[in-house]
Amino acid sequence: MQNQTHITAQAIRYIEGHLNGKLELETVAAALHYSKFYLHRCFTKTVGLTVHDYVQRRQLTQAAKFLVFSRKPILEIALMSGYESQQAFTGRFKALYKMTPGDFREAEAFYPLQLELHLKELPAGMDCAREAIHFAGPEDMEDWMELVRLTVDGYPCLDQGEYRARLRQYIASERALILRDGGLLIGAMGFSTEPGSIDYLAIHPQYRHQGLAQRFLDCLSNGLLRGQTITVTTFRAGDRADTGYREEYRRMGFVERELLVEYGYPVQRFVFPPENKREASDG
Repeated sequence: MQNQTHITAQAIRYIEGHLNGKLELETVAAALHYSKFYLHRCFTKTVGLTVHDYVQRRQLTQAAKFLVFSRKPILEIALMSGYESQQAFTGRFKALYKMTPGDFREAEAFYPLQLELHLKELPAGMDCAREAIHFAGPEDMEDWMELVRLTVDGYPCLDQGEYRARLRQYIASERALILRDGGLLIGAMGFSTEPGSIDYLAIHPQYRHQGLAQRFLDCLSNGLLRGQTITVTTFRAGDRADTGYREEYRRMGFVERELLVEYGYPVQRFVFPPENKREASDG
């Protein structure tokens, strides 16, 4: 795991230094002297995204920033983002940002699809499965916000300033749960009790395949919201902005309900009925 983390961190540093222009897996692998198949496995297992998806999301995030904070022509931004034509750039930008580059520029409201990932050397010998989920306190705010930045791909249109103000309210009313592995915050959940809902759920990218989302759900369904229907909103089917969140909720037993729009973004409500709960191994 440590070696995979080191290799993936190398790849991220290279990508971040070469965001302008076309950037493929083969290019990154050759620059770091790894086979593309090995780099692909290390990168995907470590952060839950392929090199291709990470590059695309980072380049489009940079493009969105240029659209709002510069007057560069859209064609120039398209070429800087690795696209060979403005048409191809517009199609991909709209698929993820839900509006054309021109409309995004006019709206003047930048938000990121993907921020640079800063990986951690994971605590040696720790077993996060034995750590307890507990309520967050004011002292956890900064670590929570760092996790927000790492998982911004799951929350389009996120305004970090507005989010921070809401987080203070969640912590004060004991509606914010966290899980740590040693000193590292690896999971966080904000929820509401009436009606029962998951308002925010984030798992550190390096821990996404360890069943932590299920543990947070168990904490609600077997304890804090026992007997209640629990709702959550997530990406609609086929949304190219989704990096796996919809499928994760489906695996946990959530079922699809109505289509909605939140913060101008198309989403779908999912419901976890009380009868779907399972006994939690710990809380």
